[in-house]
Amino acid sequence: MGTIIAIGAGIAVLGGLGAGIGIGIATGKASEAVARQPEAEGKITKLLLLGSALA
Repeated sequence: MGTIIAIGAGIAVLGGLGAGIGIGIATGKASEAVARQPEAEGKITKLLLLGSALA
């Protein structure tokens, strides 16, 4: 029984890890986009926050 619980916990951690990596990549790309186009900062920030909330 303990083995099944450990496997389930491991699968749950992998799901959270994938989302964390994805949000990290998106944040990096958003930072690059703001550096290239500072005037679009508001739109980029809104899209980043929306995407992060849905991840």
